[in-house]
Amino acid sequence: MSADLLPTEEAAPLFQVVAGNPTPEELAALAVVVLGLQAIDDGARTHAPHRTWIRRDQLRLGPRPGPGSWRRSALR
Repeated sequence: MSADLLPTEEAAPLFQVVAGNPTPEELAALAVVVLGLQAIDDGARTHAPHRTWIRRDQLRLGPRPGPGSWRRSALR
């Protein structure tokens, strides 16, 4: 592998300790929590439109096609 293919810049740190002296185990635990919360947040964004349509269906919010739908639309 040539030196041209290697990245020249270092990645920014995930977090920075500004006070105290945490152990490597404490830093690892913090990294797991932060990355876990980020993964949960990313997962919530991908399913939001799907949940919205399920909620609309459960509340029976219109418009709902079918026999008599024109009458139901006038009574709203």
